Amino acid sequence: MRLKNVFVFAATLLMIASFVGVCPAYAAQAAASKAFTAPAPKFSPAVAFDVSPAVRNLAPAASALSSSVVREVRPERGPVVKNRGFSGDAAVQKSGSMRLGPANAATIPNPLLTFEGLRNTDNPFLVAPPDPVGAVGPNHYVEMVNLVFAVYDKQGNRLAGPTQLGDLWQGFAVPDCTDLSGDPIVVYDKFEDRWLLTQFTTRGPIFYNCVAISQTGDPTGSFFRYAFSAGQFFPDYPKYGVWSNSYLLTSRDFGPTTEYGISVYALEKEKMIEGDPNARSVHFFLDSAVVPISQIGDGLLPADIDGENEPEDGASAPIVGTMDDNGPYGAPFDALNVYELSVRWEQVPTAALNLVAQLPVASFNSTFPCTAPPPASQTRSCIPQPGTTRKIDILSYRQRPTWRLAYRTFGKYEAMVTNQSVQALPGVAGVRWYEIRRNKGRFSLFQQGTFAPGDGVHRWMGSIAMDAQGNMALGYSVSNATNVFPGIRYTGRLTQDPLGQMTLGEGVIINGTGSQLTRVSRWGDYTSMNVDPTDDCTFWYVNEYYQTTSLANWQTRIGSFQLPGCEQ
Repeated sequence: MRLKNVFVFAATLLMIASFVGVCPAYAAQAAASKAFTAPAPKFSPAVAFDVSPAVRNLAPAASALSSSVVREVRPERGPVVKNRGFSGDAAVQKSGSMRLGPANAATIPNPLLTFEGLRNTDNPFLVAPPDPVGAVGPNHYVEMVNLVFAVYDKQGNRLAGPTQLGDLWQGFAVPDCTDLSGDPIVVYDKFEDRWLLTQFTTRGPIFYNCVAISQTGDPTGSFFRYAFSAGQFFPDYPKYGVWSNSYLLTSRDFGPTTEYGISVYALEKEKMIEGDPNARSVHFFLDSAVVPISQIGDGLLPADIDGENEPEDGASAPIVGTMDDNGPYGAPFDALNVYELSVRWEQVPTAALNLVAQLPVASFNSTFPCTAPPPASQTRSCIPQPGTTRKIDILSYRQRPTWRLAYRTFGKYEAMVTNQSVQALPGVAGVRWYEIRRNKGRFSLFQQGTFAPGDGVHRWMGSIAMDAQGNMALGYSVSNATNVFPGIRYTGRLTQDPLGQMTLGEGVIINGTGSQLTRVSRWGDYTSMNVDPTDDCTFWYVNEYYQTTSLANWQTRIGSFQLPGCEQ
């Protein structure tokens, strides 16, 4: 059977099963194993190491109150994607199955707490997009945006910051790390009680991933600082995850010419938390000249562990991407691509990365009909706002899932959830979400859904996670052209609810009251839904919104909430 026919056969079997929620992954896994040539691993030590000053002692960032120029952080690179029409979304949740509307507004609990996070005026100059991301620990919440970070207690009081990202690396042996480069990520490793704060570099010609890991569980203290070389490839859109023996990293790489690929790294966790300058990394480069670009798209997400339990000893780390047959890369069908990364940090280390499953999903469209009026020149300017013809970025045109790939083991099986922005209804943005399971080494798509209630409101830029009971919470941005300013909402489902349904209605972190006017239409490229490690029930979510109509005076709001059925 020719490879194309294998894919078609696997897609047919799995698409039939996906509508009832459970997908037999075996046929797709067999096809995947024939379609992928594993790259060789490259091990190397960190190129620089030292210890930072205490974060609580770093100088506060300068203010951009008088700025009238908006700078774009990391201008988007990649193919120009045109809308190819709307073929329908086969997983849109039917409004009749949701408990939405004023009479049922209490079905989803109100936030336990919300408080103001970082804002653009905390920067030395105005930037777009903010890329808000956060993580929660036993006593702290850490938020990072372009181009500053801050530490809060869990009542919302700011303990440190706003601090410029580069100041965390002041005096470091790799001066590129001290720049205001951006694309930050923060994760909390509950098993080691450590915080990881990161950014990439942009100077070149050699690029670096700058990684700081806290010496203790106090993120206002000092950090071990590392730089890992990305060579001559700019490591765009870096994403990190906590695994049992490694810190995981993926990036979207551009070479000195036009060469493009996806990098997958593992960082030597045990040595990093000990402050060992000889901590190693292993790097796999998925070169688009060798690997079919539909298999890697615009980025992959590494698993990031939630919950009390670690994976079984020696378990491979899942790495997940998506592909769209309506996109620019010639994907044969709409699917989730699942890789496994295995690393052994021995004296002579070994590692392997393999594509182990291609899980067909219900049809979706990751391109959107953007009709922004002049002078907007970016085809990604798609989401309307009240009181202006300016539109903002949906980012759905990138073939990738959106932060995080939240992983949890339930003993008998492992579950992962992620999401992406799609055109859910004609001209309306929605959030497609997935639950993937691994059982005895086999991956399957357990359920999927597209949240778009049909009320004319655009929902996009989501992040999703599961609590200890398997309940899910999904946060996202909202806006429309008439009466919904860019704001922050969330929805959820309980573990026993019908598959593919967000059943609990919609909650509000904060309603927006202003629109974004800058020609740099970029919205945040990611947001962050996290689960509190102290009770494994409380969700914490951070996203951006506008309080006043302005050039780019975005603000962020952090909120926490619980879903029914998860006891503290």
